[in-house]
Amino acid sequence: NYYWERYKNYETDTRNHLLGNVQAKWDITNYLSVTGRVSLDAYTTLQEQRKAVGSVPGAFGIGLGTIGSGYSRYNINFMETNYDLLVNFTKNITEKLNLTAMVGGNIRRTNRGSIFASTNGGLIVSDLYSIANSKSSPLAPLEGKSSIGVYGVFGSVSLGWNDILYLDASLRRDMSSTLPLNNMIYYYPAVSTSFIFSRLLKADWLPFAKVRLNYAEVGNDAPFASLFNTYAQPSPFGNVTLFSVPSTKNNSQLKPEKTRSLEAGLEMTFLHKRLGFDLSAYKTNTINQIMPVSVSRATGYSTKYVNAGNIENKGIELNIYGTPVQTKDFRWNVSVNWSLNRNKVVSLYEKVHNLQLGRFQGGITLNATVGQPYGTIKGRDFVYKNGQKVVAANGYYAKTSTTDNIIGDVNPKYHAGITNSFTYKNWTASFLIDIQVGGSVFSLDQYYGQGTGLYPNTVGNNDLGKPLRNTIANGGGVILAGVTADGKINTKRVVANRYSGPFGWVRNPNSAFVYDASYVKLREAQISYRFPNRMLKNMGVKSLSIGLVGSNLWI
Repeated sequence: NYYWERYKNYETDTRNHLLGNVQAKWDITNYLSVTGRVSLDAYTTLQEQRKAVGSVPGAFGIGLGTIGSGYSRYNINFMETNYDLLVNFTKNITEKLNLTAMVGGNIRRTNRGSIFASTNGGLIVSDLYSIANSKSSPLAPLEGKSSIGVYGVFGSVSLGWNDILYLDASLRRDMSSTLPLNNMIYYYPAVSTSFIFSRLLKADWLPFAKVRLNYAEVGNDAPFASLFNTYAQPSPFGNVTLFSVPSTKNNSQLKPEKTRSLEAGLEMTFLHKRLGFDLSAYKTNTINQIMPVSVSRATGYSTKYVNAGNIENKGIELNIYGTPVQTKDFRWNVSVNWSLNRNKVVSLYEKVHNLQLGRFQGGITLNATVGQPYGTIKGRDFVYKNGQKVVAANGYYAKTSTTDNIIGDVNPKYHAGITNSFTYKNWTASFLIDIQVGGSVFSLDQYYGQGTGLYPNTVGNNDLGKPLRNTIANGGGVILAGVTADGKINTKRVVANRYSGPFGWVRNPNSAFVYDASYVKLREAQISYRFPNRMLKNMGVKSLSIGLVGSNLWI
């Protein structure tokens, strides 16, 4: 009963999050300064799962097996601290040449601890969710702890000439504790240039125009504890403590990941800056990705960490903005964003042609295949003849014998967003429409729901005007649209009153439950009021506003 599932068997997540920083700056001269900063990001999370007494037995959490009730809690403590020291230099070298430079260092520490505990054998007292309310002695909790350290030094130089031409270069060097000693250092070089050619044209119709070109590399370290092999500790066998080889083999020769990006852009404004656009085109390649790839289980492992692959992304991003209406008390701003991205798996590990990213209930897989987009959905498909689905001799759709058919792609064709903002005196209201076109999603709800008769299309009258759930003898059943193996129109009627009928998972391939992931959403709407300064003057308050914000309000 899904009401029982919803109101009796549920999960709650609680998080306390603390963010903060302390910064001190010393202006040594009017062109040289030193800044020191310490920042903190810390949170504690409690995830609780509950399964009420009287529930259908089924897997739940760790250690609960097929017990009909239980409770588990997962506590996570996370803290990241950053220590930064920056030296900044800004000076006009000549009347037209400006120099801005910076050197600095960063020390980052990331610590995470977790503990998972659950009841054993079910709950003694109904609706009392506590580890102590366990029929049998609670299982030993599972504990986790990780500590990651990264040291970084960096510098940048920016040259500006006559407020027209700019050249920026930067370099960062990081050293991470999650990489092996001989490969623990990686770099982030970047260079960019921009040319504000509107200053040369000096045209009233073009107040601002800039062209830019950028290149950058970004490094990334390995996941925690992915270098050296260690034993895992499963649940004891009676009173005997056990240790075993984990499912993933680590790799002490890992290299840091690298992403190389090239971007070009054009910005222009018109009509006294009431209309403008920002257009950019980019291409990025991520190489030496650190990922677990499948290996023969005869090795004692199912996966191992390797540096694999070259994933390429390229696309276009466009932002058009303007102010259609502007008066003394009223202003209407519009911004339209549009982006298109195409990715491709250029290469994988050694001679591997396909990397399975995940396998899910229903028999589908998510894949990275050489020559294909990253994130193709594979599974069984319909059999087609002259573009029409083939119906087998039993009256149901024929399915492919292979499971590696591409039946979907998670990547959308493009994204778009439209933001409208209205300001009247001290009132402001805005809303954001978010749009996605294309992409695929596999629905396990439909996969099972169609077969168990939960959806409207599984009930009603058929082409004979009879309830389709009737027996064939009483005028029920359906004739599936399609052709037989010899190309003739299908005329065979099949029963439609059981899970093994024409609607669900038994008779249909995976592709029958892959759907278009396009959407239009009201992503955000807000209204706010800014109090006039004359009202705040006597209160010692510089600014004050109050607002109401809603997210994901409509789809």
